[in-house]
Amino acid sequence: MLGVTLALLLVAGCKTAPPNSLATHNSSRWEKDMAAFEAGDKTNPPPRDCIVFVGSSSIKRWTNLAADFPGFPVVNRGFGGSQLADSANFAKRIVTPYRPRRVVIYAGGNDINAGKSPEVVYGDFVALATKIHAALPRARIAFISSAPSPSRWKQIEKIRRFNALTEAYCRRHGIDFINVAPLMLGPDGEPKPDIFVADRLHMNEKGYAIWIKAVTPYLK
Repeated sequence: MLGVTLALLLVAGCKTAPPNSLATHNSSRWEKDMAAFEAGDKTNPPPRDCIVFVGSSSIKRWTNLAADFPGFPVVNRGFGGSQLADSANFAKRIVTPYRPRRVVIYAGGNDINAGKSPEVVYGDFVALATKIHAALPRARIAFISSAPSPSRWKQIEKIRRFNALTEAYCRRHGIDFINVAPLMLGPDGEPKPDIFVADRLHMNEKGYAIWIKAVTPYLK
């Protein structure tokens, strides 16, 4: 906790953008996914003033997104295995063209699992949020906190550090921080085992039910 507190103090006192990995991160592996999104947009254009969900596999696997948020014009632009730097690098193709009124982001866990420091992952989030705000100043951004999982429980302190940095930034910049992490823990303080599929990383319907309840108030 001391490390997280110190990091927050350093970030709070720093007026320059935090370091990020956008320039060095190779996002070319997702080119086919981007092309598929664009092809789909031609045959089935997203609605105006939509709500774009962007991020990694937990977004991509949210196949019931429209049914889970009835009455909301949601668009799923998740691509599995991606990192925040990927969403930032492709923001001009998967976020800004839709002129959304709201953008919901979930990513960060893959980044930490790949060896990036919480500070750099935080910097990637800041870069993504900055890009969205610059292109869409009226769009509201919401960030779903990096979630704990049994398969990556050894990384929990790094995840908490990243979440703490990101939450502080969100509070300062009018971004909604949706903290799902504590909702996914049991009485023992560890991830609830019954909300994950067999890989112990991705969620089942029980897990998504937690997210639906947490996210819905921020879409209204």
